[in-house]
Amino acid sequence: MKPIIFSLFDNAKLIETIKERCAYEIGEQTFRQFPDEESYIKINSVVKNRKVILLASLDNPNIKALPLLFTAQTVKELGAKEVGLVAPYLAYMRQDKQFNPGEGITSKYFAALLSQHFDWLVTIDPHLHRKKSLSELYSIPATVLHGSVPIAKWLKANVENPLIIGPDKESEQWVSDIAQQVGAPFIVLEKLRKGDRSVEISLPSLNQYHNLTPVLIDDIISTGKTMLETIIHLKNAKTKPPVCIGVHGIFAENAYEVLLTTGATKVITCNTIKHVSNAIDVSPLIVNFLNRR
Repeated sequence: MKPIIFSLFDNAKLIETIKERCAYEIGEQTFRQFPDEESYIKINSVVKNRKVILLASLDNPNIKALPLLFTAQTVKELGAKEVGLVAPYLAYMRQDKQFNPGEGITSKYFAALLSQHFDWLVTIDPHLHRKKSLSELYSIPATVLHGSVPIAKWLKANVENPLIIGPDKESEQWVSDIAQQVGAPFIVLEKLRKGDRSVEISLPSLNQYHNLTPVLIDDIISTGKTMLETIIHLKNAKTKPPVCIGVHGIFAENAYEVLLTTGATKVITCNTIKHVSNAIDVSPLIVNFLNRR
């Protein structure tokens, strides 16, 4: 029997593309909450002796984690021979070391939970800073797909004469790859994070780039503070209004609206997390991966 894939949360665009381009059956399940907010899970498709995939983007992870793990355990107990996870956005990557005494290393704990319930996972551009690969955290095969190609394709079609700007030194390899694909120059910021909602950044000289359109690219737009501070610096330097691009648009509080009102001409994201800013489709990355399995 062909593999079967279940979309747990709101992944309408991705699941439709997978349905069109992969020889996968789309699974049916019932999910609801009891009045006390405990989860009810029921699998309505036959999964015995089949390869099962759960599609779940893990923004708002504290709400989604238990239903995800309960579903994985349910299909296992119903006889699935393999359970994989497609998580376009993978949560709990930030706290990957103990910065202060007494802190929990939550990226390690979350990885242990997922590794216990799944046989493999695939994600797009996880927030790897101090880790070189997901294998340092996950004990199951963990594949990383990259949004650089679809981002570069969107830039070629929508922005003339871009200047690619990365948020920090760690992003240099990533933004340089995008810049090379587009045929554009790039710079990276010097960033000092002072807290969850406070950053201090500095820009190199922009004198030679005044005829270019700044394009700020980051893997995650959460509070948007890094981009916000950069926009203010760009205004002071009297550059053209910038375009902001994020692979994953978390947009905590009102970050999206603040970026636009501060001076960004556009705020664009990939469709790893459903949002009005989604303009870059990464579903072909996932389809290609699934068709190779």
